[in-house]
Amino acid sequence: MATQKLFAGAKLREIRKRLGLTQKDFALNLGVSLPYLNQMENNNRPVATTVVLALASEFAIDVTELTSDDGERLVSDIREALADPVLADDEVPLADIQLSATNATALARAFLNLHRAYRQTHERLASLDEALGRQDALTQASPWDEVRDFFHYCDNYIDAVDRAAERFAETAPEHGGIQAAAISALESIGVRVTLESINALRRYDDQRKVLSLSDLATPETRNFQLLLQVALLQRNSLLEATLDLARFQSDSARQIAKIGLANYFAGAATMPYERFLSAARTHRHDLEILATQFGASIEQVAHRLSTLQRPHNKGVPFFFVRVDQAGTITKRHSATRLQFARFGGACPLWNVHRAFETPGRFMRQLAQTPDGVQYFSLARDVSKSGGHYGAPVRRYAIALGCEIKHADKIVYADNMDISSDASFEPIGISCRICERPDCHQRSVPPLERKLTIHENERGVIPYEVG
Repeated sequence: MATQKLFAGAKLREIRKRLGLTQKDFALNLGVSLPYLNQMENNNRPVATTVVLALASEFAIDVTELTSDDGERLVSDIREALADPVLADDEVPLADIQLSATNATALARAFLNLHRAYRQTHERLASLDEALGRQDALTQASPWDEVRDFFHYCDNYIDAVDRAAERFAETAPEHGGIQAAAISALESIGVRVTLESINALRRYDDQRKVLSLSDLATPETRNFQLLLQVALLQRNSLLEATLDLARFQSDSARQIAKIGLANYFAGAATMPYERFLSAARTHRHDLEILATQFGASIEQVAHRLSTLQRPHNKGVPFFFVRVDQAGTITKRHSATRLQFARFGGACPLWNVHRAFETPGRFMRQLAQTPDGVQYFSLARDVSKSGGHYGAPVRRYAIALGCEIKHADKIVYADNMDISSDASFEPIGISCRICERPDCHQRSVPPLERKLTIHENERGVIPYEVG
């Protein structure tokens, strides 16, 4: 079988710029000529094996960076943006999209930012009750989307914060564990921790130096909020430095991202990387065992599993998503080739939607996307009680999954017939860009396909997809 050639010009150029080297100096260190390096960076030639070895030996670069799936993510995001009705008449071949994502990454991201700005402006104008009289209708990305994309393109792994949390976890005493370490850390800077009957999960009074936690919250939630406050108070300089590198467009995005990084620290301290990865491998990613062992919730464990992408010691590349009862995606990340809809809900054929029907139980699914990639998906509801009678219950469902080639590492995939293509259910990303012609759950037609309407015949859907 012929070896597949590696075209990774954009990644090679990104690594060079990160190292602060000119093409001439970079070529010299890699042992290639300047014209040859230029050709590799422009994808006119594949990256040579000698260059890959030199990157590892001369610069200690994790060569898996060259094969990361940023290009595939960009392709997925661009295709969804092009499915917008305003662009429906502009049919862009998939080959052109792939070429842009590979060779013109900055241009591809600029297009996505422009489309996102258009959508936000359009949505504001459509909501007249909110839009009238507003003076701050900016054309930049919404802060929430900007932060979500930041984590998305970082592979949901923030190395500096992850390692800082891991070092903090090492200070936890044998008795009391991470909770005792968090309380001790806060007390060392004069903060007193109390349990109170409050509506919020956590409330910090900066004037009195008092951190109040809800006495109705679960122990896992209280520990998480403790660690989040440790990150905000004791690791503030680290969070701010990370935010400086991200260069968010607005103060709101920066503030949202700061809370996101503090949440990341809390999860990484509860489930420190090396210990958690080792336990996950030992127990074949049994969420309940891991939740008990690390004092975390099922959702926290599933989310943490999707962040195990540390260079040189990566875990199984998982996707993780949380949806509400309306099917709206409230959390999403994918270290796999599966990408989620940026706008609207997820595919209705996906088992995450059926998890609401069987509360407290894990649902398994073998699925295949239109590109032919096969996945194992695990779904479960994670409804959250308000803590007392009459309090509203927040209902969510989560899904955790991976490509089928990793199924032997997942205990939940045992006894499933992964050898038969008939075992895999067809799923997609969103109806607008899904090309399946015979989906019985299709809500809108795909924009890139011709439709046939029969006046005298009505099938499951009122048209045929050509």
